[in-house]
Amino acid sequence: MKNMGVTDLTLVKPLYFPHDEAVARASGAEDILENATVVAKLEDALQDCVYVVGASARSRTIDWPCLNPRDCAAKLHLESSRGAVAAVFGTENSGLSNAELDRCDTLMTIPTSPEFSSLNLAMAVQVLTYELRAAQSDAPGEYDAEARRATGEELEHFYGHLEQVLKDLQFLDPDNPRHLMRRLRRLFIRARLDKNEVNILRGILAAVDRSRAGG
Repeated sequence: MKNMGVTDLTLVKPLYFPHDEAVARASGAEDILENATVVAKLEDALQDCVYVVGASARSRTIDWPCLNPRDCAAKLHLESSRGAVAAVFGTENSGLSNAELDRCDTLMTIPTSPEFSSLNLAMAVQVLTYELRAAQSDAPGEYDAEARRATGEELEHFYGHLEQVLKDLQFLDPDNPRHLMRRLRRLFIRARLDKNEVNILRGILAAVDRSRAGG
């Protein structure tokens, strides 16, 4: 991270932190560790983010939007003009789960040889941070600053409200909600919702709630 000028590190429920081995491996970048934020849950790390990338090499049952590292870096720079952005990496052994990817706007996959596709965590982080460094001076502008993107926290409240309303309407099976909700998340991620649009959608859901209560 420090090689490429990236300094904002958040650790989600690390097994050991601080740790002497981590400090030894940092070798000159100890300040990255000293200033790291530690949180208990991924949603705590992402609540203020307007755009989140999840790194994974595994194929999925439901297709996620997918970018290579170069396009991903350019997109992160672009989205950073609207608010905080994040790249999420899973554990060395198992990567990111589908539930964790549900909180991401897109998937980043690093092209590798099919004969030996495994990359360790440090190498995957280095590939993306290099591309972020290379893209730093090339990021284009695109957005109207008045239309603020919805944060991860705002979207999670919306998804929770939507899921509850769909259960109340008996449209969603409460014993098996995840497949439908995952597809709906993909739909709204593609729509690139801003704060006002989320408020409108939640207003519609609230109207449905009121209608059912009155009926």
